[in-house]
Amino acid sequence: MSDTEPLFDTLRNLADQDVVAAIEAVIRNGTDRQLCRINILIFAAEHGLNEQKTIDGFLHAARLGLFELTWNILCPGCGGVLDATQTLKSVHKEAYNCALCACGYEPTLDEMVEVAFTVSPRVRRIAAHDPHSLPVWEYFRQIFWGSGVDLPETGLEEVLEEITIESIELPPGEKALLSLQLPAAFVIVFEPVTHAAHFIDVKGEPTRERQNLAMIFNKFHTPTGTTEMRPGPLRLALDNRTDVRALPGVWIAGEALHHLLGKRRPFLTAKRLLTNQTFRDLYRTDTLDVHQGLKITSLTFLFTDLKGSTALYESVGDIVAYDLVREHFRVLQEIVASEAGAVVKTIGDAVMATFPTPDRALAAALRMRDSVHNLKNDLLIKIGIHEGPCLAVTVNDRLDYFGQTVNIAARVQGLSTSQAIHITGPVIDAPAVAAILDKAAITPIQKQAALRGIADKIVVYEIP
Repeated sequence: MSDTEPLFDTLRNLADQDVVAAIEAVIRNGTDRQLCRINILIFAAEHGLNEQKTIDGFLHAARLGLFELTWNILCPGCGGVLDATQTLKSVHKEAYNCALCACGYEPTLDEMVEVAFTVSPRVRRIAAHDPHSLPVWEYFRQIFWGSGVDLPETGLEEVLEEITIESIELPPGEKALLSLQLPAAFVIVFEPVTHAAHFIDVKGEPTRERQNLAMIFNKFHTPTGTTEMRPGPLRLALDNRTDVRALPGVWIAGEALHHLLGKRRPFLTAKRLLTNQTFRDLYRTDTLDVHQGLKITSLTFLFTDLKGSTALYESVGDIVAYDLVREHFRVLQEIVASEAGAVVKTIGDAVMATFPTPDRALAAALRMRDSVHNLKNDLLIKIGIHEGPCLAVTVNDRLDYFGQTVNIAARVQGLSTSQAIHITGPVIDAPAVAAILDKAAITPIQKQAALRGIADKIVVYEIP
């Protein structure tokens, strides 16, 4: 641990001091479980820390090598981790299949990709660095389920044993026969390491005749099948053809299982991390593959442009105007970052930024308007905001966004001719936006606007 002292010293110069103290404490004194796939949002809440500063602190810590950052593709149904990768470039855009839920899901960066942090083995070795050494229920907790599933800190083993008819730890290359009694219920044979499952619909009159079922575990994901059986004896033949242990279990798919999987909590999503300025600064090219293109179901875009910048250069001279424009960029970037957003790019005197929610974008826009006016009272900024689905793509080695939502946001910015901010219906309909407008005593002005490249007129709202 003494080798990490220089890393902690560097981290103190980069991140919030309270966040650094909490990170240092958990690395030194936390349990193995606490250091595996840390849920940053829960970590911040439990330590009374600012969420944004906590995210920034962990990003700096990961860049220094204190943590390993992982992108986990989650099943929206059961919360299980369908795949875990060290880079977002490894997330493919084809559907991921969950055997436990018997469903396929096309990945989106909103709620299907979780970002978690595990302590680096070079800093501190924990059991999860060798996941196949974990006890079976700890494997489920630390490896199979994502950090958004709200599992009890104590008593998880008792809950899982309540729903489990039979289970076994099957070494690599080994076979086993299980003899059990099937109850009159819907039963799942599930293996979490290979993500294999088979459903048994147990119904009808009980039988004394032995029923048979065989399952093979390998590296190939086969569709989840269903077999109808009667209550009574079952001989289950299991064959592990992988080079790691398998952990098959026979579960009753009843209320207890649904209750366990239904309890959720917030977690850091890929969408939120991609709108984080610190992430964009630290991981400039380590994002998406150039041919990837992943969907985001909801992202808020803000476009700005300086009004009269050409006249500014004429009135005050090139050097003064350049300094003013450069300062304007610095101020805008600070405001964007403080509202959990990120600057995607600058185009001339314009800025394109993204935010996880519309209220964050509007709060930033109001501050931008005041700050630019304070910078020079005759300097005006045009701002447009729109929210909707988009594609995350890589262009010129940088993360960018594509789609009609982006086009509309850019066109809406062009409607502003003075200090007014223009926003669209999806923005004003966001619940937290109304609270911001009420607090600022602002009454939006509704109007119809024709946008270049958009077939029909759309309703926009001017924020005077």
